Amino acid sequence: MDYLEYNREAWNRQVEDKNVWTLPVSPEAIAAARKGEWALVLTPIKKVPRSWYGEAIVGKDVLCLASGGGQQGPILAAAGARVTVFDNSPSQLAQDRQVAERDGLTIHTVQGDMADLSVFTDASFDLIFHPVSNCFVPDVLPVWREAFRVLRPGGILLAGFSNPVTYLFDPYKVKEGILQVRYPLPYADVTDISEEERLALYGPTPLEWSHTLSEQIGGQLAAGFHLVDFYEDTDNDESNLINRFMQPFIATRAIKPL
Repeated sequence: MDYLEYNREAWNRQVEDKNVWTLPVSPEAIAAARKGEWALVLTPIKKVPRSWYGEAIVGKDVLCLASGGGQQGPILAAAGARVTVFDNSPSQLAQDRQVAERDGLTIHTVQGDMADLSVFTDASFDLIFHPVSNCFVPDVLPVWREAFRVLRPGGILLAGFSNPVTYLFDPYKVKEGILQVRYPLPYADVTDISEEERLALYGPTPLEWSHTLSEQIGGQLAAGFHLVDFYEDTDNDESNLINRFMQPFIATRAIKPL
């Protein structure tokens, strides 16, 4: 299976189905960002601390990595950054262009694989904003290596990702209010569940892979980053039993050394 093509089409369908992560921000949010009133999320709920962005965002070269959908990129552009949005889905990128045209913003959009940023030269960006999305690629280590390469010295990587523990449990039992371990880690849709069962459970959603904390956090360190902060988060899904016992998302702030 060509996972890149599969997930591209799956995310295009998510746009058609109005998945919450594909809905562009409002003109009011853009107007507020232009006045300096803005906040973004790397994970479902908690706002990223403004201190995480470093000095003023105005004039900074920002890469929104696997971050299409007309949400983070337009806000950062309205706040004064020079923004490039890189995403696998043409429909997600179209959402960013739609907001840019609607609100008079300049946003550069590029389609591609988050694990291959060869379209960009070394040291192209001051900041990378990478919300929960690397669960849609089988190997996260190239993502960190490429992020390190395209950042300038002193550049900042802001990343969100899922705690791999959330992939352990039998989804049928979760619906019954039971957390029962079913899958070994790291989990992968392409090997640990049949396509028929996956479609019956979730519909034609993108394929997912869990990644160990050694890959998510250790991978950033191995790429050369200095990890300087992190927090955990939950989501608004009251039906997700896991939320009652743990916060299933992690956000990290990492720096490329000078």
